[in-house]
Amino acid sequence: MPGYDLLDADSGSGLLPWSWAEERLINSHNYWISTVSPEGRPHAMPVWGVWMDGVLYFSTADNSRKARNLAADSRCTATTEYAGEAVIVEGTAEIVTDAGVLTRFKEAYDPKYDWDMDVSTGPIYAIKPRVAFGFIESAADFQGSATRWRFG
Repeated sequence: MPGYDLLDADSGSGLLPWSWAEERLINSHNYWISTVSPEGRPHAMPVWGVWMDGVLYFSTADNSRKARNLAADSRCTATTEYAGEAVIVEGTAEIVTDAGVLTRFKEAYDPKYDWDMDVSTGPIYAIKPRVAFGFIESAADFQGSATRWRFG
């Protein structure tokens, strides 16, 4: 991000720690998921989800635009709801089939949203980060906070 002095978190320059980003990912109520259609049209929609074990899990109907887009191209972006302390995750989404992970997702999801999630009715996706970005919007913090984290 030219002009933003974006630095990798491992540069040792005292930027935002990954724990700061994870706190926001865990506590976000809504997440924005951005996908792209096979024709190249961008698509962004809010979803409910759960951040656990370094992965964002969310559900959507199997015939939704998000699901159709992810079937064609699994690359996507997820952001937290509050732009003042933004966390942006870029990665790929995969449908979760592991029964243990689905159970843990439901156990975290139900009390978070006061909703009885039926994990058998539609796909549950896992977005595994490739790279993430974070920053604090306030003028005093922005220049020193713009941080990038890279994942294996």
